[in-house]
Amino acid sequence: MSDVAQATHARPSFLLAHSPWDAVPVLAALAHFAAVVALVLAFPVLPWWAFIALALAYAVSISWNINGIAHNQIHNPYFRSDALNRAFNMLLSLTLGFTQTEYHYVHLRHHAGNSDRPGPEGETIDPLSIYRCGDHGEPENVWAYTFLSYFRDAPTKDFSSMTGRRRLDALWSRAEMAAVVLFYGLLAVHDWRAVLCLTPFYYLGHSLSSLNGWYEHFGGNPDVPIAWGVSTYNRFYNWLWFNNGCHAEHHYRPKQHWTRMKELHLQIADAQKAAGVKVITTCHALGFLERSHPPHVWRKLAAHMLGRRAAPAGGA
Repeated sequence: MSDVAQATHARPSFLLAHSPWDAVPVLAALAHFAAVVALVLAFPVLPWWAFIALALAYAVSISWNINGIAHNQIHNPYFRSDALNRAFNMLLSLTLGFTQTEYHYVHLRHHAGNSDRPGPEGETIDPLSIYRCGDHGEPENVWAYTFLSYFRDAPTKDFSSMTGRRRLDALWSRAEMAAVVLFYGLLAVHDWRAVLCLTPFYYLGHSLSSLNGWYEHFGGNPDVPIAWGVSTYNRFYNWLWFNNGCHAEHHYRPKQHWTRMKELHLQIADAQKAAGVKVITTCHALGFLERSHPPHVWRKLAAHMLGRRAAPAGGA
């Protein structure tokens, strides 16, 4: 998709704000929502092995949507109409089980800090920084970050910052959260067993998104803008995840449209090489399979389990 999109970045349509190719993530989001509803409706007739397989796909799809569809909606909203973007944000909120509007503000803070290390007061600008809960300037243990991040992000955490000109966003965020509660409440009324059985996979999906985020910055350099992120140019991953693999490029120029990431990479490739930008060969969520990672990851995991502090690793 990326190569084709680079060559055919035509003018946007009357409906879409940036590119005709944005119809692809929009249609994918609609299909994702339909698939969630269908999975609940089909629960009574699914054998256990089919449900497990589909529920695992559901978990992966949460991370896929958060890091692809919903992420690109933040930086380059798909529609010209503000009303359509609001409606699409509602759709994403219902599908993913959290408010897209608040995700927007949290993610902008992520870009304000770019996975920074704690400052003099022990706090990071970026609430999603892999260094936020780490020790001695080191990234937090990957497993702790992966499985605890969901519980650190309270649904109403950022309402207080949405005042003044952002008052409408604050109200819309509350509306999204109310709609999420109502939507899943209605699904539970229809079949509470299905919703209950999907709950751990919902948590797994958000944990996979956090795992993805950890490897998007593990090995990056918080002090060098062009090296803030970690990139992977795995073609299948970038095709399916809407070029999320170009993460160093994305942090360097967040407003670059997802179809033009390869173009940006070619423009800054020499500067990236000079700055030592970290590149892995796998998709981000499988970063632990990267040859340069496992010894350090397992050393930190062992140290974490034993209550000891791992020695700093080069390049982290």
